[in-house]
Formats: sequence, structure tokens, C-alpha cells
Amino acid sequence: MSIVPEARKPATVGIVRKVPARLLKDVATATAATAGSAGAGWAAYNYLNGQAKTARTVIPHRTDSAPNGDGIYERGGVGPLRVGRDSHPDIHLMIFGDSTAAGLGVDRADETPGALLARAVAEETGKRVRLSTKAIVGATSKGLSGQVDAMLIAGNKPDVAVILVGANDITAVNSPWASARRLGDAVERLREAGAAVVVGTTPDLGVVTAIPQPLRSVLREYGKQLAHAQRTEVLRGGGHPVALADLLSHEFLQAPDRMFSWDHYHPSAAGYELAAKTLLPEVLVAVGEWGTGPVPEPPAVSEVAESNRWVVRARRRLQRSE
Repeated sequence: MSIVPEARKPATVGIVRKVPARLLKDVATATAATAGSAGAGWAAYNYLNGQAKTARTVIPHRTDSAPNGDGIYERGGVGPLRVGRDSHPDIHLMIFGDSTAAGLGVDRADETPGALLARAVAEETGKRVRLSTKAIVGATSKGLSGQVDAMLIAGNKPDVAVILVGANDITAVNSPWASARRLGDAVERLREAGAAVVVGTTPDLGVVTAIPQPLRSVLREYGKQLAHAQRTEVLRGGGHPVALADLLSHEFLQAPDRMFSWDHYHPSAAGYELAAKTLLPEVLVAVGEWGTGPVPEPPAVSEVAESNRWVVRARRRLQRSE
């Protein structure tokens, strides 16, 4: 899931030059209300380009690493214990993806999403859970193949894999369909290796209020396309998709100071805790430990996220002025 841009590449670098014209349609329409219809597209481009430059001055360039919580977890808050020759975990959980998967933004290893999931699975099942993290800060979907390769070379195959990736594909303006296909291929390879796979689809960058409007709305629309394509490809590959944009937007919009870390992009400990709780039911289903109750269904779209779209607010202002 990254909810946020990555350390290796500031959020908006190269975005404006590569954004497809169809994603600028709403922005151009809104710009026309103040700039006049003639040349509105060019005005929108110039405006977004200026915002991109402004955003680059406020987005911190992260060079630090996420804390590592790998090890064995047991019920009762035990762990992480060192993995040795005598270690015999019941469930091997492996994390793939980008900085959000790794847990960049928190100070302690037990606050990372992998550690939170491993501890929660151990508590729910009473089983010994091994956590291994392959996620790399700055990764896009292009990097998933190498992460899976590293797993196969190491030879310690997981019982369940969790993938969080997508935000960097948005900020790099990679093709949503090509990015989703690469994700689907990774899911398929992990399934062939015997792992169940849970994927948190691309989060809503529209909750990152430090990115100025209307650029933020352009990124949000791009992310919605990617998340939709990811869901299709994850299902094709035999994985379990979880719609993080729909499930997390409300809380991140309502309490950004609590849900984001100091850089205002990566989640805080509270943000990662919410993400882990959101992923946990599907992880338990994937390893056959959910039980007989129904799995929570995500909402179609977060009402709070939808009502905070820049274009929606602009249209409301225009309607009130008529």
C-alpha cells in the first residue's frame, strides 16, 4: 500500500509532463471557469507545473531506512525472536513492495505493518509466525520481480505474502495497466511457489494534503485507475485484493496529524496500525484461520474522500455562484 510518495523520488517529479490528457480534463474544465475557455488546457498545464515545483520544495527527500522487525512472533506479545536452525514457525509471512510495505515513517520495528500483522496473526491463531521483509524503499511494480527472485534464491518460501505497492507508479506516471500486469505476474509467481497472496491496492494520494490542488486530484484519479487495474490483475493471479483507498481515506482525511508521520506522506504508527487491521481479515482467510464468520466488505468509495475532491468542491462553488 503506499499511501505516500517514496524517498527515492519526490512526489511530482516528471508528473505534469507525462500525465495523460484525459486526466487533465476535469482540471482544465475547472480552470476554464476563471481563465476562460480558450487556452484553458494550456493554463491548466502551466498551473499544475507551478504546483509541481512548489511541491518539490516542501516534500522531504527521505534517505533513511525502515526499522526491521523480522523474526519469530508468538502469542502474548513474544517476539521478534531470532530465526535459527531450530526455529519451526507454523506460518511464514513475507512482505513485498515499497516503503509503506517496509514501514518507513515509524521509529520502532514493532510499528511496521509487517510486525503488526505477524503479531496479530500470532495472537489470533496461537501459532508461531515468522516475518520476513523483502520490501524496498522507493520500489515500483517494476521492482516486484526482483523481490520475488530474491525470495526464490533464498529458498525460504512463505505461506502467505502481503504486497503493498503503487504510489511510486503514480508519481513516476507509469502506465496503470502495465504496472498492474507486473503486480499480477508477481502474484502469479508467488502462488506458483505455494504462497497465498494478499495485496493492498494503491491508496488514495488525495489524502496527502501537502500536495497542492488541483495536482492532488490528478494524482488521485490516476491512482483510482491503477487500483482498479490492480484488483483485476490480482484476481487473475489468484490473490486476495484489499481496497486500501476505499477503506483508509476517511480516517486519513479526518485526522492527518495523527495518521501521517512527520514528513506528512508516510503513515505514522497509527496509520500503519489501521492498515494492518484492514489487511488482517484477508491474511487470516488466506492461511485458513479466519473461522466461519463473514469477511468485512469494503465500501464502494469513501464518502469523505469523494466529497473532498478538488473538482467536486470547484463545481459546488460554481453552482452556488449561478
